[in-house]
Amino acid sequence: MKFVRPESPEAAASSLGNGSVALAGGTDLVPMLRDGLVQADELVFLRDVVPRGVQSGRIGAGTTLAELEVDPELPQALREACAASASPQLRSMGTIGGNLLQATRCWYWRLRFPCYLHGGDRCHARQGTHREHAIFGNDRCASAHPSDPAAALLALGARLQTTRRELPVADLYRLPTEENRNLTALERDELILELDVPTPDASVYLKAMDRRAWSFALVGVAAARFGAETRLALAGVAPVPWLLENPSALEQSTPLPGTAYKVEIARALVRRALASLPTT
Repeated sequence: MKFVRPESPEAAASSLGNGSVALAGGTDLVPMLRDGLVQADELVFLRDVVPRGVQSGRIGAGTTLAELEVDPELPQALREACAASASPQLRSMGTIGGNLLQATRCWYWRLRFPCYLHGGDRCHARQGTHREHAIFGNDRCASAHPSDPAAALLALGARLQTTRRELPVADLYRLPTEENRNLTALERDELILELDVPTPDASVYLKAMDRRAWSFALVGVAAARFGAETRLALAGVAPVPWLLENPSALEQSTPLPGTAYKVEIARALVRRALASLPTT
């Protein structure tokens, strides 16, 4: 396996594909390489070419979660989501760009069942064990997106700058279709470079886990208030981060038998999140 250090973001992007994959913090990629979920002939190292740091609400995609969780310039919801996302060791290595693109934790996908995301014709979780799976958007795939910061950025209305374009975080993600099983809209040779994060009047991120710390969200709730509008987004409830139009939209969820409990957790966390936001 070759290790490549490109000299620019454009050179890094043009190197991707045809057996080459991007390597930043490696907290998601390295285990997948080990387990055979990703095959690579070449690793394209991004640390020298992807922006890092925070300036005037713009975040370099190479900034680590540990750096973001302590930056007073950032909205509270994003800092809390980064702090709750993983162990200190993983937060010190994992980058925000990589966190947004991390693969599903669905054990059927991880065990390489021929599921829908692997090109098969079914979601094995729907008929199998699915306690940690989705309550929204689960017609074809019932996996649950694992990123806490993605939900916070969705509630905050953040935007991304890539090597090709600018787009809202909401447009980064897509539910799988028969024609396209990918969960993100990025092209194979496209890299996230920066994020532009608006400043809300108030925001918060709350998370329910099986353990008290350092576990993936059963349900995560991000709330951000901009004037008279409050935006809500959920983690751990759909194959992608899920924008909730209002609290009553939880009644439109489609839980599986083993995930119905998540709806009650989401209701409670949404109430707590909204109650915690100051009104003035």
